Amino acid sequence: MKKILVADDEELIMNLVCDFLRRSGYEPLSAKDGEEALSVFKANPDIALVILDIMMPKIDGWEVCRTIRQSSNVPVIMLTARSQEFDELTGFEAGADDYVTKPCSPSVLMKRVAALLRRDASQTAASVYQVDNLKLDAEAHDVQIDGKSVMLTLKEYSILYKLISNTGKVFSREQLLDDIWGFDFYGDMRTVDSHVARLRTKLGEWGSKYIKTIYGTGYKIEAE
Repeated sequence: MKKILVADDEELIMNLVCDFLRRSGYEPLSAKDGEEALSVFKANPDIALVILDIMMPKIDGWEVCRTIRQSSNVPVIMLTARSQEFDELTGFEAGADDYVTKPCSPSVLMKRVAALLRRDASQTAASVYQVDNLKLDAEAHDVQIDGKSVMLTLKEYSILYKLISNTGKVFSREQLLDDIWGFDFYGDMRTVDSHVARLRTKLGEWGSKYIKTIYGTGYKIEAE
C-alpha cells in the first residue's frame, strides 16, 4: 500500500482527502503544518507522493516543497485556494509536479494522484541512457552529469526521459503536455516552456548543447 502525505491546516479538507485516499487503496499520512510535514516526510522515506497546501503555519507549502526537493524526486501536488498565475508558477518553481486549486472534486484529485504515480512507475521500466557526460538511470530514477547526481522534479525528469529515450525525435509542446501532464491539464504551452527552461538550467552546458528548441514545433535531444 503506497503512503501519501497530506499536509493541510484545514482539518476538514485534510480529513476529506485522507478518506478518499483510503478508499482508493492508499495509506494517507497527515500533517497540520509545514514543520510537521517535513518531520513526517523524513520519518517515512517510502512516501510515494506528497499533497501540500500552501498557506500553512510555521513553514509554508512552497518552502516545504523546496526542502523536499533537496533530497527527493517524490511527486508533489500543490492543493491550494491560491489560484493566481504567480502562485502556480511559484509552485512549479519550488518543484511541484502538479497544481490543483480548491475547491476541487476529490475524485478528480484521486485521478491526478493515480496519473502521477503511474508516470513515476513507468519510468523505472527502461534501462540506462547516456549522451556525452550525462547518464539517466531509469531504474534508479537518477540523472548524473560527470558522475554527480542532478536533482530534478518529476516533471523535469519526465521531460528529459521522454526526450533522451527518443533521441533525435521532435516532440511538440502539445505531445509533451498530453504525455506528461495528462489530458485533463488546464494549463497552456508556457508550462512546457518554463519546465524545459529550468531543466536546461539545471543541466548546465549539457542542457544548452543537447536540448534543442525546434521553433514553432517543440523540443528534441540532438546527439550523434
